[in-house]
Amino acid sequence: MIKKNVVAGLGEIGMPIFKLISAKNETIGYDINEKLIDAELWNKYEKLKTSFLHICIPFSDKFVQNVVKSFKQFEPEVIVIHSTISPGTSKKVQDKVGIPVIYSATRGVHKRMLRDLKRYTKFFAADPNMKNSKSAISNYIKLMKKCGVKYKKLSNPLTLELAKIVVDTSYYGWLITYSQISKMIADKNNVDFDEMWSFSDEIHKFLGNRPKMFPGFIGGHCVIPNLELIDNNLLNLINDINLDYSKYLKKTKL
Repeated sequence: MIKKNVVAGLGEIGMPIFKLISAKNETIGYDINEKLIDAELWNKYEKLKTSFLHICIPFSDKFVQNVVKSFKQFEPEVIVIHSTISPGTSKKVQDKVGIPVIYSATRGVHKRMLRDLKRYTKFFAADPNMKNSKSAISNYIKLMKKCGVKYKKLSNPLTLELAKIVVDTSYYGWLITYSQISKMIADKNNVDFDEMWSFSDEIHKFLGNRPKMFPGFIGGHCVIPNLELIDNNLLNLINDINLDYSKYLKKTKL
């Protein structure tokens, strides 16, 4: 029996996911902005039963509620969450819907996300104790293979939820934060920032542990917003220093 995939949320993550999956599978996209929905595909596949419901909506206080709403609308066999979420959210969703929930964190740069989806390994995890989790995992692997995506399974969703925030976006922010600090120190002592950092070039070349980052203001909607998902006092220093650096940049431009 032919079944469809549904991608809920057609934004900077959802649209590339939709393009990736729909290229090889019967797929429809859903978004609160109806202009983003491909009406032709919707009419063609809407009545098919849903295998995977791919969640690509931004995280909010109503995230679980919104996922449950989509679950009731499309009645999928499995839910796959591609959004960056607060640790423990996959479990909360699973407890509400009673079907396997796979968390599959997304990596890549928004402007080239479709390319990066195939460039990076797609990590995923599901609760091994959930009924039908083995078949859900097996079918998800088949889907990734069909889409030409590399994959790796972790032991549980919580590990991957933390990995996305702690060792991806927050770590990236931490490196930029140190660059901001070093830039302010260099300016205070009237020395050239790039010349000072040249001292670490060979060390980084041989050991790979002295990365030089550009000391810019951290904007966008990944690094800083994701800090709120974990709410760690030490990691929150990234936001505090970033705000101080913003004030510093304004003063130096006067």
